[in-house]
Amino acid sequence: MPSKYGPELRQRALRMLAEARPERESLTAACRHFGGLLGVSPETLHVWQHRYDIDTGVKPGTSIDMGEENRRLRREVTELRKAHEVLKAASVYFAKELDRPRTK
Repeated sequence: MPSKYGPELRQRALRMLAEARPERESLTAACRHFGGLLGVSPETLHVWQHRYDIDTGVKPGTSIDMGEENRRLRREVTELRKAHEVLKAASVYFAKELDRPRTK
């Protein structure tokens, strides 16, 4: 699903949160303050900050790059399993052909 907000706004918001975090009592308070200024819901800012922390390794979790790689590998495994089934069926068919007696 395409993002409602552009990457520039996201980067700007994350910079503002990083700069103001020491001055605020919590991340939630900073998100409320800057959400009103930027026209973004505080929950969205909180999610952006959480995702940024995971992507930079500050918090444990699956980064966006790793998630994309996992999806790509799952698709590849599915395709390989289908190809394997086709090859297995073909080998059974040709094995039966070899066992059939020939008439001349």
